[in-house]
Amino acid sequence: MTNAKILGQAFDDLLQPEKFRDYGPNGLQVEGDREVKLLVSGVTASRALIEAAIEAHADAIFVHHGLFWRGQDGRVVGWMRERLRLLLTHGIHLFAYHLPLDAHPELGNNAQLGRLLGWQADGRFGDQDLGFLGVGTQPWSRPQALADHVSAVLARPVTCVGDMGQQVRRVAWCTGGAQSYFEAAIAQGVDAFITGEISEPQAHLARETGVAFLACGHHATERYGAPAVAARVAQELGLQHRFIDIDNPA
Repeated sequence: MTNAKILGQAFDDLLQPEKFRDYGPNGLQVEGDREVKLLVSGVTASRALIEAAIEAHADAIFVHHGLFWRGQDGRVVGWMRERLRLLLTHGIHLFAYHLPLDAHPELGNNAQLGRLLGWQADGRFGDQDLGFLGVGTQPWSRPQALADHVSAVLARPVTCVGDMGQQVRRVAWCTGGAQSYFEAAIAQGVDAFITGEISEPQAHLARETGVAFLACGHHATERYGAPAVAARVAQELGLQHRFIDIDNPA
């Protein structure tokens, strides 16, 4: 029999959350009352994901973006009340791992994105070594060709800013909202940086330094770590696993 304690320990053993300074609690965020047979994974603990998990008769949910974040309003009202009500009414456990899921060298968001896009990682950079460095298994002569490749694989438009005549040999990437890592990536001597979002300052830096900045979608770049980890743990514990992708244009 698999309960929340056994499942949580398996996630902790794999992801080692104690090694990270994070913005919210990693691990079991909401305790249900069910024996775990079906584990559902997703990107964000939205109401849509919780409702889909209920429909699938899930016993536990594993996500990258959980319910609780440092500095948020701590009152259980509105949307927070509704998400918690659904989880508690149906006895579903909710597990969330943020930075540990980004960083895992094989199953994490960055590792899985690199694998999907055909990049060979050979280094790390940035705060807590969350960013990945590497080269592509196929050459991209210009940033737009790289952007077209990423757009085709992720099936969404990509914003590309920088010197469109620059040759791309080395790339740096960090999924989600990692635009603040751009300067650290530039310092590594890369030709392009890939993340989910772009803010106003990065457009100027890309133009002034010649390093291409590719914004590929926060959700789109972080779809792959949660199902990879959940599938591994489910296999180890003899559980069923299902990934439910709730579309998000951001």
